[in-house]
Amino acid sequence: MTNSSAQTTPRRVVVKLGTGVLTSGIGELNTARISAVCSEIVALRAGGTEVLVVSSGAVGLGMGALNLPKRPKELSKKQACAAVGQSRLMQTWQAGLAPHQLTVAQVLLTHEDLRVRSRYLGVQETLRQLIAYGTIPIINENDTVSAAEIKFGDNDTLSAMVASLVQADYLVILSTAPGLIDLKGTGKIVPAVERITPEIEAMAGGTTSETAVGGMVSKISAAKLATKAGCGVFIASGAEPEILQRLLSGRGPGTFFVPSGLPMGEKKRWLAYFQRPAGTIFVNACAVPILREQGRSLLAVGVTGVRGEFGAGDIVDIAGPDERVFARGKVGFDRAEIVRLAGKHGDEIAALYPKRKRVEVVHRNDLVVL
Repeated sequence: MTNSSAQTTPRRVVVKLGTGVLTSGIGELNTARISAVCSEIVALRAGGTEVLVVSSGAVGLGMGALNLPKRPKELSKKQACAAVGQSRLMQTWQAGLAPHQLTVAQVLLTHEDLRVRSRYLGVQETLRQLIAYGTIPIINENDTVSAAEIKFGDNDTLSAMVASLVQADYLVILSTAPGLIDLKGTGKIVPAVERITPEIEAMAGGTTSETAVGGMVSKISAAKLATKAGCGVFIASGAEPEILQRLLSGRGPGTFFVPSGLPMGEKKRWLAYFQRPAGTIFVNACAVPILREQGRSLLAVGVTGVRGEFGAGDIVDIAGPDERVFARGKVGFDRAEIVRLAGKHGDEIAALYPKRKRVEVVHRNDLVVL
């Protein structure tokens, strides 16, 4: 695989490591591989690249310590495994980086920490400060407290969100998979993906590991999120020697996903990629190009219907007549009021809101096209 965009020294890289890379069995750390990855991180830093790590493994290490042969299905049991394993995971990273005089910093997140704007900004500032102090942030989902409604679901998704949050140049997802394999075609690794199409998504498969979550499906989903935010994504095997340097110099075996996102303001980046929308607003065919191409606000006259329960200030998806979501934004009214306003204009609006001829359901400053 060659990648000309990776020839210059990247400013910031997020490296995600799956449980299969870090362990050689349930609860059994692959210390040699972790040591090798740590050496690569040190080399990247020496070359001027800031590195953040998203590390799986807490649940798997906890399973080993508790002598559990299979990943528990009950939430409380998985949370208990994470509580036992997380300290072991951090000790492992510190042991790997301490010989290089580097300090690790534990950062545990839930989706709620990134969905709420004030907390999102707090996490962002903390990560910036940790990087400024010269530490290596080791980021993981806070599985011990994460309930279903605040979970990322898998660390591939978390890594993509972190890459967008810190505006990384590249996200490197290392696992037992050597890359995206065209199983129905050549049977070989797809070296580069210009655009994630339904055909590309169909190549993905799940995972059969007792300790892992997701598989290639979640990695493709993460690549879709990160590339839209302007971050290049590599998927490769963590077992390959010197894999980080090889990937970032365009010589590594694996799959590179070309970034497709346009430059986006920080607030709109947050609106686009860190939300779980509370509902959907449907608009007519005329409103779609006005919002998508002209960057204007969504007016009441363009609204045809709503789905879900939401209040003023909530984040909602915006979909066209075909029900395909194409935008997202912070709504100015609650569901009941939008139903009352839908399709109205001119004198009809003035009857509800004296001295106003139009109502902005979603202001253009709070709206982002996906």
